[in-house]
Amino acid sequence: MCQRDPIRCIIPPYITERLLRSDDAEVRARAEANITAAANMRAARARARTAPSLIAPRSPTGGKRRLLYDANKSDKLPGVLARSEGQGPVSDPAVNEAFDHAGATYDFYDAVFKRNSLDGDGMTLVGTVHLVEANGRGRFVPLDNAFWDGRQMAYGDGDGVIFQRFTRSLDVVGHELTHGVQSFTSNLEYEGQSGALNEHFADVFGVLVRQWKNGEKANRADWLIGKEVLVGAPTRRGVRDMEHPGTAFMRDPYLGTDPQPAHMSKLYEGQSDNGGVHINSGIPNRAFVLAAKTLGANAWDVAGRIWYDTMLRLPKRCEFHECAELCVQMASALGADAARAVSAAWANVGVAAKVYA
Repeated sequence: MCQRDPIRCIIPPYITERLLRSDDAEVRARAEANITAAANMRAARARARTAPSLIAPRSPTGGKRRLLYDANKSDKLPGVLARSEGQGPVSDPAVNEAFDHAGATYDFYDAVFKRNSLDGDGMTLVGTVHLVEANGRGRFVPLDNAFWDGRQMAYGDGDGVIFQRFTRSLDVVGHELTHGVQSFTSNLEYEGQSGALNEHFADVFGVLVRQWKNGEKANRADWLIGKEVLVGAPTRRGVRDMEHPGTAFMRDPYLGTDPQPAHMSKLYEGQSDNGGVHINSGIPNRAFVLAAKTLGANAWDVAGRIWYDTMLRLPKRCEFHECAELCVQMASALGADAARAVSAAWANVGVAAKVYA
C-alpha cells in the first residue's frame, strides 16, 4: 500500500500490513510511511474517477505522447521533465523503462483493440520516477510501490531488500495504466466484488501487454504479475500468480503467504482491502487463464478480445456472476465452442455462467 492511494497501488494492503509486523525496524518504518498519508491521494483519485475527462491531458497531435518526469527523491509530483515523445534514451534506466513500458501499453491497446490511449482520445501518458515518501519524522524513505492517481503514473525505487525499482516490470505498468482505461469505460466501483473485478481486469491487460510485447503464447506464459519488482528469494515468485492464486509467495520472512483464493468457496468476505479487492481478484484471474489456455494461441487475440468487450459493457457495480455471464455472451459471438470454454473456465472457479444457444 502507498501513501498516495492504498487501493490503486500495485502492492496490495495485505502485503504492507504484513510488513508492519516485521521484526526489521527499517522495514516497519517504510511500511508505516507508505500508509500514513493515504487520505491525500484517495481524494484526488475519487475526483479523477468522477470526472476523468476534466483532468486528462491530450496529445496535440492525437497520437502517442509520453511525458516522463523525475521527482529527484522527493514526494512532489510531477517533478522535472526528464524525457518526452521523440527524444531518445537518457542515462537513467528508470526513466527509459517507464517511458518504454508506457509506450508498449499504448501500442498494445492501439494495435489489438484500436484504442487511442487510455481514454480512446489521445490522452497523454504522464509518469514520474524516483518518488519517495515522507515518514512524518523529517525523513524520506523509499516508495515500495507504483500507482496510478487518475492523471499520471508514479514509481518508487524500492528498498533493495524486498522490492526493486517498480519501472522494471512491464505488466505492472500495463496493470496501472489499465486502471486509467477502466475509468473511461466500465468505471467499476472500487469495493467488494466489483472492486475485485477492477483489479482483475487491470491484471488481465497488464499481463497481456507483456505477452503481446514478448510474443508469449497462452500455454507458455508464466502468468505472474510483478516478478521483476521483487528482490529474488526462493519464497517469492511475484506479487500475484494469475494461474495459481495463493502461491505467488509462500512463507516468506517479510511477505508471509499469498492470501488470494482460487475458488468462490474461499471468497474473502471481510472489510479489509476495501472488501477484498486485491484478495478476491484471484478468482476471476484464474478463470481468465483457464479460458485463455483452452482457447489457445495468443491470449490477447481471443480471450483478450472477449474480456475487453466485456470490460466496456460492465455496470459500475458488478458481481462475479454478472461478469461471467457477460463474458460468455461476448464469447458467443465467436461460436458455441468459445462460449462453452469461457463458461467452463468460470465454473472451474465456482461461478456459474449459462451458455445460451
